[in-house]
Amino acid sequence: MRAAGVDRGSKPGRPLVIGLTGPIGCGKSTVAGWLAERGATVIDADDIARAVTAPGEPAHDEILARFGDVVRTRDGIVDRAGLARIVFSDPRRLAELESIVHPAVRPRILASIEAAAAAGAPAIVVEAIKLVEGGLARLCDEVWLVVCTSTVQRQRVIDRGADAADADRRIAGQVGMEARLRPIATRVVDTTGPLADARARVASAWDAAVSTR
Repeated sequence: MRAAGVDRGSKPGRPLVIGLTGPIGCGKSTVAGWLAERGATVIDADDIARAVTAPGEPAHDEILARFGDVVRTRDGIVDRAGLARIVFSDPRRLAELESIVHPAVRPRILASIEAAAAAGAPAIVVEAIKLVEGGLARLCDEVWLVVCTSTVQRQRVIDRGADAADADRRIAGQVGMEARLRPIATRVVDTTGPLADARARVASAWDAAVSTR
């Protein structure tokens, strides 16, 4: 199934483009790594977002102008941790940040997809928590939704270094995401349980996806 609204002008030999999304702590990066082992080129939207908001980039200065000194370090750059605390507790401010970041990220992802295709990548994975909201799903042949149980999700976020309150705040900021994305997902990959089982489910999804090419 092609993601709704996709119009990539598919041609014979074009790589399969998979959009990988899902709530925080559900294992998107792990799944992306397994797909990379199978030959896919992975484009991480978070990495690109960090690049476009780095000091010296227009989006960096726009964030400081929009959010003010509360997110400015003594060195005059964006305090990413402070910014995260603000946007994960206020949906309005999160939308404001996304209105700055998404337009800067999209052209770089487009360029990365074209570069990977030109290099002969058999498949391309675009990993993005806001795959749909950022308009990136329209670039993809398939959308994979990565999920897990809420208990596993919370523990994973804590294991990554967040305290319990911060983990709960970040997860609460994404309430309803899974239900919203399921209707448009081509495949749903559950990473709950033993790692080997999750890896096997990803392998099965990959085999099914490439068999449709």
